[in-house]
Amino acid sequence: METETKQKSFKTINPLNGKELSSYRYMTDEQIETAVQNSHKAFLKWRHKSFEDRGEIIKSIGKALKDHKEELSQLMTDEMGKLLKQSHQEVDLCASICNYCADNAADVLQNEERELSNGGRGIITYQPIGIIYGIQPWNYPSYQVIRYAITNLMAGNSVFLKHASNVTGTAKMLEAIFNEAGLPKDLFQVLVIEHEQSDDLIKHDLVRGITLTGSPDAGKTIGKKAGAELKKSVLELGSNDAYLILEDADIEKAVKKCVMGRIYNNGETCIAAKRFIAVEAIYDEFKKGFVKAMKDLKMGDPNEKDIKLGPMARKDLRETLHDQVTESVNKGAKILCGGEIPDSEGYFYPATVLEQVEPGQPAYDDELFGPVASLIKAKDDEDAMRIANDSRFGLGGGIFSEDKERAVELAEKHFDTGMVFINSFGLAEPNMPFGGVKNSGFGREHGGFGMKEFVNIKAILISE
Repeated sequence: METETKQKSFKTINPLNGKELSSYRYMTDEQIETAVQNSHKAFLKWRHKSFEDRGEIIKSIGKALKDHKEELSQLMTDEMGKLLKQSHQEVDLCASICNYCADNAADVLQNEERELSNGGRGIITYQPIGIIYGIQPWNYPSYQVIRYAITNLMAGNSVFLKHASNVTGTAKMLEAIFNEAGLPKDLFQVLVIEHEQSDDLIKHDLVRGITLTGSPDAGKTIGKKAGAELKKSVLELGSNDAYLILEDADIEKAVKKCVMGRIYNNGETCIAAKRFIAVEAIYDEFKKGFVKAMKDLKMGDPNEKDIKLGPMARKDLRETLHDQVTESVNKGAKILCGGEIPDSEGYFYPATVLEQVEPGQPAYDDELFGPVASLIKAKDDEDAMRIANDSRFGLGGGIFSEDKERAVELAEKHFDTGMVFINSFGLAEPNMPFGGVKNSGFGREHGGFGMKEFVNIKAILISE
């Protein structure tokens, strides 16, 4: 079996033209064990570094990301098809996360003191626990890595990365950037491994926590495996985010932001706007503007500046999306634009809008991971919120309304999601928590909350 593992390899493919980019070999079991031991040794030293010392290196990583922005951005675009300008934005966000974590870790993880019932003194301290194993997807090849890796490095842990195979080049480049920036050897390691090897790694005594970004099915599988080993996990899973367009919305703004929210990153975003629920009073007006804007989007080479929609990341993902559209239409949905696979090179899928979307259709029930929008008519605000929450998912959502106070009340008290965006669409902010509820997973990243996910919250009780 060991010999077979040595021989196994895979290729990365450019979704723009279907051509091979590079090839990689999977690691052997011996190499994985060596990586674990080296990671643990690196952790034992790193955990005692001050926040100031850690922060200096983390800021250096942020700077190195900026220094390598052009080549890293180009590689991400080549590997998964995102618009080049959006790859640039992703690198900028990654650098911001480095700076935020470096600047705030000391405050977030500072000791707390409390008076005990017997008059003694209590100290609460947040201590790193060891190796954190991250299993990450392809859609944000750098951001998905940075947001958990930098957080845990600042907390004093060491980090493993198993990236999606189609963005292995990005994973390797990030590892090189971390090392170049001065991160001590073996604290961040990319593991090019198969599923069985990954399962064994979860069981390893020196691996203390597992974080996954992926589908709900993947989350259930990894969550079960982590739970069986009594290990903490953070699961950031898929969603079918609803955006409400209320009667008092600025329709022009709503159309513009909803289109961006649906097609950003070629529509391949867990927190993308996916279901658009417009109240009856303004439904036709919104529909007219939304469909026209989606039709007018220019699709093509993601390296060109005037292109708004690039190819999907893989051929199989495009096929899955088209099957979902076809099944929805067979069950009563109506195509207002798009919906056909173009007869051209690359894994392109046009901006698509479906109407008459109802329960029982994939367009209503499931996550459509690509540039397909579901347009739904609601009777009024209350009905719109009911439809929005009628989902097994709960990552993000949005409200378009000029009455911001009421929108905030709806978001706070009624929207059953981890995040709500008012008069905008979902993008990550380093200082705000990121995560969901229901089948969208559990745990939080960003905003300091991620730094406390994989630490030992230790109580020290001192008697007088």
